[in-house]
Amino acid sequence: MKILGIETSCDETSAAVVVDGIELKSNILMSQESVHSQFGGIVPEVAAREHTKVIFNTVQNALDRAETTLQEINAIAVTSGPGLAGSLLVGVNFAKGLSVSANIPLIEVHHIDGHIHAAWLNYPQLGSTPEFPFVCMIASGGHTELILMKDHGVYKKLGQTLDDAAGEAFDKIGRLLGLGFPGGPKVEAAAQKAKEEIILPRAWLKGTSNFSFSGLKTATLQTIQKFEKEEQMSSDKIASIARAFQNSVVEVLVKKTVDVCDNYNANGIIIGGGVAANKFLRDEMIAKSNIPVFCPELKLCTDNAAMIASAGYFKSKNHPFSPINFDIFLTKGLGK
Repeated sequence: MKILGIETSCDETSAAVVVDGIELKSNILMSQESVHSQFGGIVPEVAAREHTKVIFNTVQNALDRAETTLQEINAIAVTSGPGLAGSLLVGVNFAKGLSVSANIPLIEVHHIDGHIHAAWLNYPQLGSTPEFPFVCMIASGGHTELILMKDHGVYKKLGQTLDDAAGEAFDKIGRLLGLGFPGGPKVEAAAQKAKEEIILPRAWLKGTSNFSFSGLKTATLQTIQKFEKEEQMSSDKIASIARAFQNSVVEVLVKKTVDVCDNYNANGIIIGGGVAANKFLRDEMIAKSNIPVFCPELKLCTDNAAMIASAGYFKSKNHPFSPINFDIFLTKGLGK
């Protein structure tokens, strides 16, 4: 089954062709990083406008790269949420137009479901009958969630952030340290140059599988202000603060993920989302876990259409195709 995936939930326009949920034929991504970096963050109206400029060519390039035509596509999978309203509407409406014009069925896909299924594109051994359950840790600019995956499409939410997402916190600290946007890779790069040991707090929220990063952001800001007041701020201090912040986020993400696996007899851990591209996080998760950890390659951690196509394929095995009048959603979680 050949699926065309379309992803426009935030600031990246992507289209991909995936066969049977696991065989990646193409994955085209148009980044808006250079557009939004001048603002220090994503501007929703600008993001939607940029999507409209490139979505046609992005989809056509995905078909061309896969050496296929629209007539050979069996279904179109598109992100319906959560995300930015304007951005989602561009992708959904484009997919609907293709569906009507070419008589191709639609599959609406939850963005988090896509991040989870990115693992199927990198680990053929998962196949169509993996040994469920898995604990999925999804961390990105808009999400930080722990989800129990009992089967394809069968999820239980175990925990979530109570305030800021981990990726949003990385972006904020990147700006405070003068490293620029996006913060995740820039904070990670700075942390590798750290020489001084600085300790920042961890929000454990004991007794729960939830996360909180707002207090860590405040503590980091206060540390920066302290060094600035004492006229001690330097490139070395920036690097050390970056590492301290990264250490705090990663330790909490890893420990909560690993600990919850024992409670549900999980057979593996899947990590996904932009923050999952952080090498220190990936290394720590693998080192601390006594069960397999599935880490999609870096280009499949950030938002992309291949993961949406994969999730769409597995959803189509157990659910009817989506009606043409389905709507976007902005905040609905995955699982109960």
